[in-house]
Amino acid sequence: MLARLLGPVLGLAVALPAGAGTLYVSNERDNSLTLIDTATLTVKGSIKVGARPRGITLSADGKQLYICASDDDTVQVLDIATGKILHNLPSGDDPEQFALAPDGTHLFIANEDDNVVTVVDVPTRSVAYQIDVGVEPEGMAVSPDGKWAVNTSETTNMVHWIDTAARQLVDSTPVDARPRHAEFTADGRQLWVSAEIGGTVKVIDVGSRQVKQTIRFAIKGVQADKVQPVGIKLSRDGKLAFVALGPANHVAVVDTATYQVKDYLLVGRRVWHMALSPDGGTLFTTNGVSNDVSVIDVAALKVVKSIPVGRYPWGAVVVP
Repeated sequence: MLARLLGPVLGLAVALPAGAGTLYVSNERDNSLTLIDTATLTVKGSIKVGARPRGITLSADGKQLYICASDDDTVQVLDIATGKILHNLPSGDDPEQFALAPDGTHLFIANEDDNVVTVVDVPTRSVAYQIDVGVEPEGMAVSPDGKWAVNTSETTNMVHWIDTAARQLVDSTPVDARPRHAEFTADGRQLWVSAEIGGTVKVIDVGSRQVKQTIRFAIKGVQADKVQPVGIKLSRDGKLAFVALGPANHVAVVDTATYQVKDYLLVGRRVWHMALSPDGGTLFTTNGVSNDVSVIDVAALKVVKSIPVGRYPWGAVVVP
C-alpha cells in the first residue's frame, strides 16, 4: 500500500520546479508523517512511523530522515526514496529533539527522562557516549563547525555546552524559564535560545558563552502568559529570525541586526516549530492544536495558506 501511495508522489517530485521539495511534518497523536509538496502546497501522502514522533531531521547526504519516536524510545531512520523505515538507532529514554553533526557522523539526542544527552555514532548505529546535563533536557543544536553541541534543560533553565572533541560538558549559561529550542546563526557566532515560560529569546555570544541580548514579545490583545516562545528559524540571508510563540498563535519576526520585533504573524493554534523551503522564500509552521501547517511568504511577511495535516503536528523539515 505504501509503495503504491508513494510511487507516483516521488515521480512527481522529480518534475517540480527548481527550489521545490517535500515538507515532512511529524504528527504526535497519529504516529505519522504528512508529506506536503512545497511547490503546489498540497498534501501528497503520509507515512506511518513510531509512537509520538516529535523531532525530525535530514541526514547529511539528504537520503534519509531521522525521526524521534519519543514513546518508543528510539530514533527511526526513514529511506526517503522508498518511504520505508530502514532501521532504528539507539536513543536513550524519551528522545524529544536532536541535532546532527555537520559531517553526519554523530547524532546528539536530548533524553528528557534521564537528564542526559546521548550521542549516537550513525555509521555504526551505536552509542558513542553520554553526557549528564540539567533536568529535563529538550533543545539540541550543533554549531556549523561541529565544535559545540548545546542542550537546553527545561527545569534547570540553562544552556549546556558540550565540547564535541573532548566529549565533555565544559560550561553552562543561565537563561529564562523553560528553555525549549536552540539555534546557531550560520556563521556560528551567536546562539538563539527560546524560553517558553520566561517568554523571551536570549541571544548568546558563542565566543564568551554569555548572553548579549534578551528579546521580549508583546502582542496586542493577547495575554502575556500566552506568549510562549518555542521554535526558532533564521532566514537564509540571516537578516530575520522567526520565533514561534506557542499558544499566542503568532510567529514573531525579529530583525537580527537590531533585535527588534518587526511584526507578528497570525498562524494556527499552538504553533510549535518551523521549516524553510529550499529557496528560503516560504516558511512553514506546525500548529499543534489546529492540526494544520501555516504557509508564510517570507518576502511579503504574510500568511498565505493553511494546510490540514495529522493530529498534533510538531516537527518539520524540508527535503529538497
